[in-house]
Amino acid sequence: MIDVRPFEQLGGAHHGWLNARHHFSFAEYYDAERMNWGRLRVWNDDEIAPHSGFPPHPHRDMEIITYVREGAISHEDNLGNKGRTEAGDVQVMSAGTGIAHSEYNLEDETTKIFQIWIQPNQAGLPPSWGAKPFPKGDRSGSFVTLASGYEEDVDALRIRTDARLVAATVKAGESAEYALQPGRKAYLVGATGAFSVNGVAVKARDGVAIADETLIRIEAQEDSEIVLVDVA
Repeated sequence: MIDVRPFEQLGGAHHGWLNARHHFSFAEYYDAERMNWGRLRVWNDDEIAPHSGFPPHPHRDMEIITYVREGAISHEDNLGNKGRTEAGDVQVMSAGTGIAHSEYNLEDETTKIFQIWIQPNQAGLPPSWGAKPFPKGDRSGSFVTLASGYEEDVDALRIRTDARLVAATVKAGESAEYALQPGRKAYLVGATGAFSVNGVAVKARDGVAIADETLIRIEAQEDSEIVLVDVA
């Protein structure tokens, strides 16, 4: 099953400093048919104006991943963590028993991010935060694991859930494949480009919900940057 959810049909809100599109029900956007995809609960496509951002606010019991598409995001939390994550790189926050954080665009350009929330395997664990650079050249033509709940993914950022976040850059005319284990689901969004997923046409920022497939094949018509979550 390949279900394409066109970007233009996503929920959303424009707050002046924030232009947000929601792949799933979030804040004031509600769609009973789009509450989650397995453990994946939130996929927001956020554009944050220069010198603005999310002031300190709390979360608990959620694995929150930020994939930076353009610009940079600056993080600070009540655990004392601070960091600046640039385009193509990833930060993860395990909210656990509770964490308060801010996310600001301190740059002179608009920052564009995918904000992804995945339900944890276990509630009530200590909160944590981490970030890591992932050069796009290292994932040219193949998927690289950026965040994972599995110990064998030693180079990935750790999340406490039965899921993986992977990404690939695929040049026009080329392809990349991702094997999906039986019973698993995937949700895929292109940060850039135009491509097909198992023969189904997709453009940048469309959502693609995938189930009952064991191989996901991406064929790029334009240079494309693909982000995918593999969940139970």
